[in-house]
Amino acid sequence: MNWISEVVRPRIKTLFKRETPENLWIKCPDSGQMVFHKDVEANGWVIPGSDHHMRVTAQDRLRLTFDEGKWIDVALPEAVADPLKFRDEKRYTDRIKDARTKTGASDAFKVGFGRVQGLPMTVAVQDFHFMGGSLGMAAGEAFIKAAETALEKKTPLVVFACGGGMRMQEGMLSLMQMPRTTVAVRRLKAAKLPYLVVLTDPTTGGITASYAMLGDVHIAEPGALIGFAGPRVIEQTIREKLPDGFQRAEYLKEHGMVDMVVHRHQIPATLARLGRLLTKQPLPAVNVPEPEPQPAAA
Repeated sequence: MNWISEVVRPRIKTLFKRETPENLWIKCPDSGQMVFHKDVEANGWVIPGSDHHMRVTAQDRLRLTFDEGKWIDVALPEAVADPLKFRDEKRYTDRIKDARTKTGASDAFKVGFGRVQGLPMTVAVQDFHFMGGSLGMAAGEAFIKAAETALEKKTPLVVFACGGGMRMQEGMLSLMQMPRTTVAVRRLKAAKLPYLVVLTDPTTGGITASYAMLGDVHIAEPGALIGFAGPRVIEQTIREKLPDGFQRAEYLKEHGMVDMVVHRHQIPATLARLGRLLTKQPLPAVNVPEPEPQPAAA
């Protein structure tokens, strides 16, 4: 063993090594620009310059939506963790544990109650960071609980949809959440309570085929991927080249599938305005400055 090269040199390197956080910089997917992490966070996870909307956690989404970043967490019912005893490369229970450790959330949905621009609202957020935001039994129960909370408190229900579709590890039990969430939406409509959907990147699969497309108004974030099957699958099926921007929010707005594309910074004000309009509540008073007295004409 070479004592100088294998013992002394590594110890010298560790003495002068500087610990640098791995997430200090963020690379913009659109422009390739390196942006300071704190600047992106302060800007609501929107890249300054390119205006690219990053994916955000459910906790951050609620903080960005509610007034002063304050809300009341709605307790969600528990569901059977592994109803089919599913296993592929890993056990399904191990995947859930890993996702919970990574995100700090119990499942893909988080529900909060609070005020948005002064208007009471129930907000349900789907988190892509938890197993791709996939819709399983726990997520279905959370959506239904959100609808029940809106019915109980007589508030609009806002859902931030995001996810890759159904959770394959739960099989048919996952697919059953599609009609269950649809029934919950119908209960809201019967009670004449607004149901507003914000489509974020990505919203695909059975999520798009159920509650994500049943809103009274559909709002999308800029550049969000929205569809059922992915563009590559569609191209391989129809054997044709898809148009530029296909399945992106702006393209869908032009073709009538989305009502409006709204910048993340403007979403709370848009939700409050729509909520007041659909519940026939007066808009908040706007302080208009009185005109200054003009000097008398000579």
